[in-house]
Amino acid sequence: MKRFAVALLAISSASPALAISRYNSLSLTCDAARQKVINEGAAVLRYPSTRVKGMTLYDRYVTRNEQCDAHEYAERSYVPTRDNPRCPVLNCQTYDPVDGNGIFGKPRIRF
Repeated sequence: MKRFAVALLAISSASPALAISRYNSLSLTCDAARQKVINEGAAVLRYPSTRVKGMTLYDRYVTRNEQCDAHEYAERSYVPTRDNPRCPVLNCQTYDPVDGNGIFGKPRIRF
């Protein structure tokens, strides 16, 4: 029982390392938002919806395919920032090798 308690304590103390940073994209410039993602490898960016008043949108943005799950790849996406309504970033999208697009392997898009 004592070993179980020690193992549980060790696992619970390691969980903050799995935390991901969250930022309001409208409080950052485009360069700053991109730099946050690059420095941390992945970050959650949130911003208000332009279609639904009072709704906040958010997603996880990454620097490369390796930060996505095995069935996903990093695809170009855009978030609004303080100085750019379409700041280019990457987020994970589902990868389907049999969708008829003729791509062999996951596409590689540079951040």
